Amino acid sequence: MRRIFLTLLLVSSMAVTVHAQLQQFQHIVVIFQENRTPDNLFYALCATQQCSTSPNSSQYNIQTANWLDKTSSSGVTQPTGVALANGYDPNHSHGGWVAECDLNTGVNPPVCRMDGAAGTQKNRGAFAYVLNTPDSKHPNGILSSYLTLATQYGWANFMFQTNQGPSYPAHQFIFGGTSALSAAGDAKGTFDSENFNGGPAGCYAKDGETTKLINSAGKETTYKINHAAGQTTCVPPQSQGGRSTMADLLDGAGLGWKYYSSKGGGTDGGGSIWTAPNTLAAICVPDQAYQNCTGTEWANHVDLTPSDFLGDALGTGKNGCNLQNVSWVIPTGANSDHPGASTGGPDWVASLVNAVGQSTCTDTINGQSYTYWQDTAIVITWDDFGGWYDHVAPQILGSPEGGYQLGFRVPMIFVSAYTPVGYINNLNHDFGSVLRFIERNYGLGLGALGFADARATNAFAAFYSLSNTPRQFQQIESAKTALDLINDTTPPTDPDDD
Repeated sequence: MRRIFLTLLLVSSMAVTVHAQLQQFQHIVVIFQENRTPDNLFYALCATQQCSTSPNSSQYNIQTANWLDKTSSSGVTQPTGVALANGYDPNHSHGGWVAECDLNTGVNPPVCRMDGAAGTQKNRGAFAYVLNTPDSKHPNGILSSYLTLATQYGWANFMFQTNQGPSYPAHQFIFGGTSALSAAGDAKGTFDSENFNGGPAGCYAKDGETTKLINSAGKETTYKINHAAGQTTCVPPQSQGGRSTMADLLDGAGLGWKYYSSKGGGTDGGGSIWTAPNTLAAICVPDQAYQNCTGTEWANHVDLTPSDFLGDALGTGKNGCNLQNVSWVIPTGANSDHPGASTGGPDWVASLVNAVGQSTCTDTINGQSYTYWQDTAIVITWDDFGGWYDHVAPQILGSPEGGYQLGFRVPMIFVSAYTPVGYINNLNHDFGSVLRFIERNYGLGLGALGFADARATNAFAAFYSLSNTPRQFQQIESAKTALDLINDTTPPTDPDDD
């Protein structure tokens, strides 16, 4: 009788902690790092994991030798190992993309030969991979947190940046599915294709500042800001001839969002090319001098201190537990993977994941309590290829988007309590897939924006099953804690030097 009583007590105790199946993620976090390819940044995976250039479901698609090189007499070259902060910055403009692609127009559809690596002998440094070098703070190697995330959660073998070029358009695509200045521009394949020529971006761009537009034939032309003539990169709402973004869909559904980015450009610091909302007139509402954003949406949803994400996730910030339904998180220079002097990227990403995983903040859903870890999905990806070599040719989209889409592979890791350990996915994804995942999760309508989200065919559904029992979180190794980052008073710099 006592044994039966104890058994019933145990079953009753377990029932208290078992949740009904979660119907959707309550939070989605998009961490957008800088300038890498899988072959470059995750080469070290192949020291302990199976790698193949024709991968199956248990192999990472990374090439470790015989990289194609049209500048070599043999047609191939052997990659060189370099430090994470090696200081070499390959050309990752659209022109750099064209050179590395080396497009073969003799086949239909055309395909990149992937033998250019920035195209010239001068840029042979692009044929490099990052060494997982140990140091006093990283006994398992400087990349250990990235390697752990890639092997313990979901890895995408075929994640491509949507655009063929650098950061500014990439951030427009991850926020709104296009870098076109209007929905009509997207429909005819005309996109903003480059960073700005040294000045602030979007609604902060002043008369005389330039960027470039690319047409459906892949030809770039200079676009000079002239507000009086209506030539501006301060994009109006779609109802006024501009375009919508994911923010419009979230606002319309009563869902919260926040874009965490570092300061840069304009007197209020909001003019960075990495701060995507500064391009949307309805969010920014620029002052007459185009020096500040004054909109309510801007004040409520754009945070120019990226470490505030940690406080919002941990509940230690000024607003307590304040993780929004969707968060975009952009690194500062000290936490960027751009190949300058910084090695802080892996620790920074690990700290963001740890903040969600270790948070005691909870949501009440259908009468049950879920920790942030139990109801959050984290998408970690990189904004562009950075000029580094990668062996996988992108599938160039048909007209009209084929003049500028798709770009090269970038790494992508999907982290959640419902993702199987070591899951490897071989479906094609791009930045439109991130938006499509958000749309699918919150029931916003697949492809509702009508841009890259509509052209993407996959929405990350294979990376998780909410019917699985949620995994317990295991801390990711990092030399920095959330508190270290929150208390860091070093003035932030841009995540890149473009």
